[in-house]
This record gives sequence, structure tokens and C-alpha cells, in this order.
Amino acid sequence: MSEDAVKQMKQAVAKAAADRVQSGMIVGLGTGSTTAFVIQFLGDRLRKGELSHISGVPTSFQASVLAKKYGIPLVTLDDVEKLDIAIDGADEVDPAKNLIKGGGAAHTREKIVDSLADQFLVVVDSSKLVPKLGATFPVPVEVLPFAVAPVTHALKALGGQPELRMGVKKDGPVVTDQGNLVLDVKFEDIPNPAELEKTINNIPGVVENGLFVNVADVILIGEIVDGQPRVREMG
Repeated sequence: MSEDAVKQMKQAVAKAAADRVQSGMIVGLGTGSTTAFVIQFLGDRLRKGELSHISGVPTSFQASVLAKKYGIPLVTLDDVEKLDIAIDGADEVDPAKNLIKGGGAAHTREKIVDSLADQFLVVVDSSKLVPKLGATFPVPVEVLPFAVAPVTHALKALGGQPELRMGVKKDGPVVTDQGNLVLDVKFEDIPNPAELEKTINNIPGVVENGLFVNVADVILIGEIVDGQPRVREMG
């Protein structure tokens, strides 16, 4: 599929998600290429007067910068107890609406914000749909720098193959917005995502992992049908 077709899919699903936001809502603003379009379209709706009095809670430095660029007022979790809706992408989605997230190393803040929303809306293109989590994407695990070695040993004992994520256009490892490191862990099989999510988070030194189980409410999928972008909702 061409880059242009992928972009069209992402824009179509992002617009469908942005159109679900109503005036007065507090909105969790996710991280990534598809969610960047959501933030842009929300800014467009504000500018046109279709929306008013919305506030955004960013899940990353990227989301914060984009929200400011497109004129979306920001609040923090110190200011609000819950959110009306959170919109975010995913790296994998299984048929039970469970996710792997963290390709952008923002999964810790994303999980906090997305879990506080009355409705968590996930925007993906069709390439992110998998029969089973872990099919194509490793599980990102945010780790305190001090604990990388013992956490690596513990993840290997669980059957994982952890690799420290290295930076692109930067020497050395990726550093998260919280100042931590990321281990990408490949599992041959994830028979019980809910159990694995808890087990990984119980390892001392782990901050959070990218398994999102029973968090997503609605999955919007962008796809190309007969050469045209189309959006459908996962049943």
C-alpha cells in the first residue's frame, strides 16, 4: 500500500474520531501519527466554531506541542478527576479490543489518561488488526534506568526476549518523557494478556507496560476499499 493511501486511511479515521467530540468535553489527547491528525482536526473544529470549551489532557510532549499549535487549551490531571473521552492509537488490536501500545514510548502516560476516560476511543488503520496480541509487535516495558539489568533477567524468565530500545537520530537508548528507558519484549505466545500485564508490572523496577487489557471501548478502523478511504467500527 502506498504512503499516500496510508495517510488517507489515518486522516479518515482521525476525522471520524474528532467528530465524536462535543463542546464542553475534557479530551485525552493521544500520541502518534494517527492521533496527530485527530488533534489537528479538533483544532480545525474549534477554529470554525463547531466546537467550544473543550480542554485537552496530553499524553506526551508531542501531544502537548501539537495541541498548542492547533489552539486546544490544555489541563493536567491535577485539574480534572476524569475525562469524557480519550482518543489514542495502537500498535496492535486483537478481536477482544485488547491492545499493544508504546511504539512511541508514551504508553505509561497514555494508560493513565486513557483509563480515566468515560470512553476510550482507539483509532487505527487496518494493518494494526491482529488475531492475537504479540503477533507482529513486541510488548514495550518502561523501566527505571537503575533496574534495566534485573528487569531484563526477569522478563527472560517469563519467556520474553527483551531488547533495549535505541534512539533514532540520537546516540544511545530512547529516554521516555519521564526519564526512563524502554525494553521491547518479544513473546512467542501471549495466551493470557491480562495475566501477563499484571505479572510484568509486578517486576520491581518496571514502571508500566504496553499491554492495554479491557481499557478500550470503541475501535475505529481506517481502511481503503475500492481505492477510497473508509472507516468502520469494530463490532
